[in-house]
Amino acid sequence: MAEEKAPVQIAQKIVGWSVRHKAPANDAAADVDPRTLRIERREEGSWESVTTKINLTSSSGSKTLYFVIGFGVVCGRQNGERVCIERPLEFFVPAGQTAAEHQWVSATMRTLSLAARGGFLVKALADLRKVSWDRGPVWYGKSRSGKGMVHDSEVAAIAWAIEQELYKRGYLDESGDERPLAELIAQYARTRRYRDTLPLDNPSAAAAPDAAPHTPFTLAERCPQCRGEMAMKDGCPTCLDCGYSKCG
Repeated sequence: MAEEKAPVQIAQKIVGWSVRHKAPANDAAADVDPRTLRIERREEGSWESVTTKINLTSSSGSKTLYFVIGFGVVCGRQNGERVCIERPLEFFVPAGQTAAEHQWVSATMRTLSLAARGGFLVKALADLRKVSWDRGPVWYGKSRSGKGMVHDSEVAAIAWAIEQELYKRGYLDESGDERPLAELIAQYARTRRYRDTLPLDNPSAAAAPDAAPHTPFTLAERCPQCRGEMAMKDGCPTCLDCGYSKCG
């Protein structure tokens, strides 16, 4: 006859309980949208950039301003696959434009850079378009129909100019919204293939004038740090995503 076990006594009062669920055996990594992925700080190395000159006209006269947009490569995950896009991450005005009347421009660009790295650039630009001031309207640019554009402030005019540059770059659509992720992924892939044919990024692409058209150079191996694609730069296999180089 089996020996009966004494009941277990709990000395402390039960104040709560929970059920532990077993994790699924095939738990796939969650998708990460590279359009909204937060970037903590600007990485070292070179970025693609666009410098724009605009001329604003208001009741106080005309004003010329330059601003720069820096584009970085941001990678995420979609359906378990690594995907990359080119995304605007940095905005600033060149040196020499930081006089008293331009200090607010520098401050606005810093704030816009934080918004871009935080993943809410489109909303920040839309908010800047609504800024108004008491010095009257500002004229800059033309609409799609060819009519002159009137803005409520210099801030609004600069925000509109930035949206136009991002539209020409292919990051925003005509409404000022981010393009679908699939389109941005495809666009970056095309840009990457084109850059692989340039001597600046690929010295092996340089050929004699009478040589046959060059076939884009690619390497099958992946970067050991970020698993990005490797390409030849300055004669050395280099990752075009994180900058890792086999030559040190």
